[in-house]
Amino acid sequence: MKKNHLKSPDLFPIQHKDRKISKLGFSFMWVGMVVVLATFAIGGAGVMSLSLPLVILATIIGSLAIGLFISLIADIGIEHGLSFPVYMRAPFGTIGTHIPSITRGITASMWFGVNTYFGSTAMNGILNILFGFDNWFVCFLIFAAVQLVNTALGIKSIERFADLAAPIILLISIWMYSSLSDQAAEAGRDVWSWVESPVTGGAAFSAFLVVIFSNMGFWATLSADIPSISRFIKAPMNEKNWFKRNKASLIGNMVAMPIVQTFMIIIGAVSYIAVLNSDPVVALQKSASGIILAVLLLMLVLAQWSTNTAANVVPAATIFSNVGGPKFPFWAGVITAGIVGIVVQPWQLFDIIIQVLLFVGGILAAIVGILFADYYLIRKRRVNVPELYEQNGQFRYLGGVNVAGFIAWIIGAAASYFVPDFGFLVGFILGAGIYYLLAKYWWFNKYQQAEINDPSDEKFLGISVGRDWVIEEKAYEPVLEEIPNNVDLY
Repeated sequence: MKKNHLKSPDLFPIQHKDRKISKLGFSFMWVGMVVVLATFAIGGAGVMSLSLPLVILATIIGSLAIGLFISLIADIGIEHGLSFPVYMRAPFGTIGTHIPSITRGITASMWFGVNTYFGSTAMNGILNILFGFDNWFVCFLIFAAVQLVNTALGIKSIERFADLAAPIILLISIWMYSSLSDQAAEAGRDVWSWVESPVTGGAAFSAFLVVIFSNMGFWATLSADIPSISRFIKAPMNEKNWFKRNKASLIGNMVAMPIVQTFMIIIGAVSYIAVLNSDPVVALQKSASGIILAVLLLMLVLAQWSTNTAANVVPAATIFSNVGGPKFPFWAGVITAGIVGIVVQPWQLFDIIIQVLLFVGGILAAIVGILFADYYLIRKRRVNVPELYEQNGQFRYLGGVNVAGFIAWIIGAAASYFVPDFGFLVGFILGAGIYYLLAKYWWFNKYQQAEINDPSDEKFLGISVGRDWVIEEKAYEPVLEEIPNNVDLY
């Protein structure tokens, strides 16, 4: 008997009855995920070249565009209940999936460390104001531990925290905007018309595009592994209409996220106009003190917590669990994500690490294109799900590797490196296009795919035909050994 490392219960398709995230819950998760330092920075950078109304317009366009990409890939989780690393076995192979998946897992873990550091400094500020305590590293360790426990308790625990944190974050954000606007007015600057270095013509158009693609590139990582979250979103059984089936996902990705993202971009922009620094904490510390400052810092703690659990620890833990196999459950993946996030020491590499992570986000854009091409253009949403859990099934390909996927990823990622401002679009288009051509006209002629040869809805669709995919929990598979010709069987 040979051990099957693909059959980990934590990675089996989520059943319809176990999908607990509501429309409102998913939207509230977005509220917390958007409030990060890099979001504010996009707004601050934008108003260096453009007026605030143009920055807002570009943000709305970019947010709606990336929201659509996220919604498209989210259907993998909603339709089939599959997580990101498990579906990646289709375009990359049962072993090949680990290389791009680990790239995303380490990236998510590093973002966890960055956001935890940012949140721990805010926590330290609160404790210093209220009790005179001043030790940010102790706060960092405590904050990291609390977030990891929250995530290990499961997706419902994460949603409950988001339900609590989101209204507080929104209320404090409104106060932040009002306070920052007053500061800008006192400095003689009109937030709606002020531009530090006004540009016109082609330069203005380029600056406009940079804001659009900055918003898209920032969420490229989540658009790749959104199935790890969307598989827990409630969706109707036997609903063949794509829009109705993905309603909860669409409301979060196309309504909640663009609205909150735009508002946070505005706060970053107004902060820069007020004190020439896009970090609102720095800006408000100049005017706020005591309990008011503590309330401000509380928002940042809640926001980093909500961002980390949903956008970073869940995807990373799911990926590490996939790599580790059946003996490496989700909670072990959570601990691994936490260790990686601490080992990189974000407090020493803060400025460098964010640039590295945004660069990696551009590289992952090619994966989004490959997922889109594989799921929609080639398989047309039909997936032979049981074979994703078989070591010697149709997704083993050449020694567990889908060469077409790797060629498309390498070319798409390399191209995005040379055009970082437009990396998401370039990576997506090249990744999707090259994968489609190679897979359809070469690779899948060599390695036949059941759902392509027999595109049956009843056989290969999930909840849209009323199916819950059930995987047999068998950790071992029989190994067939050839008998030497010179052995006498009788």
